[in-house]
Amino acid sequence: MKEQDMVLGLDIGTTSLKAVLFGPGGRMIAKHSSEYPLYQPHPDWAEQDPEEILQGLVDAVRHVTFKCKADVSRIKAIGFSSAMHSLIALDGEGQPLTRSIVWTDNRSAEQAEKLKQGGGHDIYMRTGTPIHPMSPLCKLLWMKEKAPDIYNQAAMFAGIKEYIIYRLFDTYVMDYSVASATGLFELEKLDWDEGALKLLELEPSRLPKLVPTTYVMKGMNKTLASHMGLGTDIPVVVGASDGVLANLGVGAMGSGEVAVTIGTSGAVRMMSGKPLTDPQQRTFCYALTDKHWVVGGPTNNGGIMLRWLRDQFGSPEVEVAKRLEMDPYDLMIKYAEKVPAGAEGLLFIPFLTGERAPIWDPDARGLFFGISLRHQREHFIRAVLEGVIFSIFSIGVALRDLAGPATTIIASGGFARSALWRQILSDVMGKELLVPEVEEASALGAAAVALYAIKDIDSLEEVKEWVRISEKHEPNLQNSEVYLQLFDMYERLYSKLKSEFSIMAEFQRSGSFLPKQ
Repeated sequence: MKEQDMVLGLDIGTTSLKAVLFGPGGRMIAKHSSEYPLYQPHPDWAEQDPEEILQGLVDAVRHVTFKCKADVSRIKAIGFSSAMHSLIALDGEGQPLTRSIVWTDNRSAEQAEKLKQGGGHDIYMRTGTPIHPMSPLCKLLWMKEKAPDIYNQAAMFAGIKEYIIYRLFDTYVMDYSVASATGLFELEKLDWDEGALKLLELEPSRLPKLVPTTYVMKGMNKTLASHMGLGTDIPVVVGASDGVLANLGVGAMGSGEVAVTIGTSGAVRMMSGKPLTDPQQRTFCYALTDKHWVVGGPTNNGGIMLRWLRDQFGSPEVEVAKRLEMDPYDLMIKYAEKVPAGAEGLLFIPFLTGERAPIWDPDARGLFFGISLRHQREHFIRAVLEGVIFSIFSIGVALRDLAGPATTIIASGGFARSALWRQILSDVMGKELLVPEVEEASALGAAAVALYAIKDIDSLEEVKEWVRISEKHEPNLQNSEVYLQLFDMYERLYSKLKSEFSIMAEFQRSGSFLPKQ
């Protein structure tokens, strides 16, 4: 890129759409975020309005082009990133028959469990997507069984990025990366999986055309381009999913380089030169290119655990923080710093929203174990911080078994703002931890793929040169010994209580404890 050139990364997230403008070397020039609501019309349902997300795209890009106050003709390309696992049913005119059913939707839990018990293992081994209600495969099974009128009427099943691209270019395309997170895509063949389609009685013509992540489109819809302040002929690159692009954006491309992201939820990911699936079905495998694959696993229970603690039990911290003009989270972390590693024998199992990797158990539940009279508020805060990291480490163990040991941990997400939380991660993993300056890793990854697609950079590995490291942590080996003992207990507790968790989950769902009307 020349000094005056720019590239635009668009990240379609679960709660907002971010438009980020980058200059040479990944330098951020401007960004804007447009939020949109999540609808939950029934228990376990989670949906978004595709039109609201399209409007979020228009608003975010328009704000960025306005902020830039520069000639938009200098934008060389646009690249897309998108959250995975969304599903929209569309009619023959391209009109949505459903909202976008997002990854947190759990309506297909029954269908997922049935599939696990019969044929699901073979589908997972071919597709790399764990059998779980998050996957479009299970969502489609639910729709086929519970909403057959919509299922049969639909001319096309697509995700949110495919819908956005359809509105921009009047064509349905799905990149290999997003496709590899559907449960419908055979990794080795880079094509729709015949077994999954047969199970659904679904013709490939009702799914988008499969394309590489570097697929370039031109001729954008004039009206939408005008609203965004863009020309119609700017190259738009289909891009990939947010998870694999986050690895690219933080420079976690080499052997043994593990990216750990903890925001509301979390994920652990490592690059591989070939697709890898786990016979124990603990991990996912998603595509970036045909030579770059990302293996790893997500956790439901990241920063949302600390928010839960603050909202339900943290009123003293909130009030004190107001008086001190501090962030309540910062004050909670300060309390936790007073407590030694291991929280003096208080262990937190953080499955408040069930769990995905590596156990894929929607019935798992939370637990404080080892409570004694000596434990105070700061012990509970420290135990929550440590429990989240134990869930991350459990994914790391599965990843090590499949793809080899980690050498370096690269941390990003909201948790990376806490030096204590970062140090706990380094101590539990027993590895050096690096914190890059990158603020919007997925958007930067999307921008990089766009530049690679138009041959402005020679390889994706060049992105490592863009990443600047702001913090480093070395593991405290004494703390590591404490954490290894507690992690062994963490795993044994889940194993011993798995059946009890299921009984409790069923009791909670039944509502039998509610007062009779």
